[in-house]
Amino acid sequence: MGLKGFVEGGIASIVAGCSTHPLDLIKVRMQLQGENPQVRAAPVQLGASIPVSRPTRMGPIAVGMRIIQQDGAAALFSGVSATVLRQTLYSTTRMGLYDMMKKKWTDPQTGNMRLWKKIGAGLIAGGIGAAVGNPADVAMVRMQADGRLPVSQRRNYKSVIDAISQMTKNEGIASLWRGSSLTVNRAMLVTASQLASYDQIKETILQKGVMVDGLGTHVTASFAAGFVASVVTNPIDVIKTRVMNMKVEPGKPPPYAGATDCALRTIKSEGPMALYKGFIPTISRQGPFTIVLFVTLEQVRKLLKDF
Repeated sequence: MGLKGFVEGGIASIVAGCSTHPLDLIKVRMQLQGENPQVRAAPVQLGASIPVSRPTRMGPIAVGMRIIQQDGAAALFSGVSATVLRQTLYSTTRMGLYDMMKKKWTDPQTGNMRLWKKIGAGLIAGGIGAAVGNPADVAMVRMQADGRLPVSQRRNYKSVIDAISQMTKNEGIASLWRGSSLTVNRAMLVTASQLASYDQIKETILQKGVMVDGLGTHVTASFAAGFVASVVTNPIDVIKTRVMNMKVEPGKPPPYAGATDCALRTIKSEGPMALYKGFIPTISRQGPFTIVLFVTLEQVRKLLKDF
């Protein structure tokens, strides 16, 4: 019974991840806009001034068109092998664990689970899932960001396995967990806001009798859950993307001293709203991703209900 939740969540997550991968790629490229490697030599202190870089910022459609013009339509699926591995490791774990805790913590009398318990289950499941899936997450970010670099500076990973292999060889095995604190924090917030809000909104709709338990209810609840998750996690997502993508050269200090340093530099050089860079593609991806995730999950549950 316990493994069933992992299988259902894994299938739904892989389908959702692959179908929305181009939107995720555009989001990553937008989050890296304005980043200036030349001004990142030493940790920044509060109150210190650093050069301000405010280049022209491109919208999601323009970013997508540029990717297609420069590298072809297939480039929109750069790093999709890493997405599959990430969903297999991260989302399968978080969805399965959340399902286990939900079954354990649901009130047998009412058949419902209190909101704070849903949030707690989401935080725990998301954190564990992120720790398991971080290597694939780092590889995915790097493969998606590679096309924005000059040809001479590209890493040119052939696949997610090649990316993980090269990172381990050139930067040490610890590099596979670079930004893991951010990944864990983000995943805890995503899972808590996404899964808990979906369950809560779905329950409310059904209890109020607004709609019956069908596709309309699933789409409505999942889109609302995607919006909540986007608002909560975008700032952490921007910092995570930049930390994971940074290039560490032997004998030189890393571009960022850590997540806090990255956040301070980003705010100082680009303004506080830089933490919401890529929000439109984030919600554009998170909305469809969450809809596909939960609609697929509900259908898979129906198919596997007798197993």
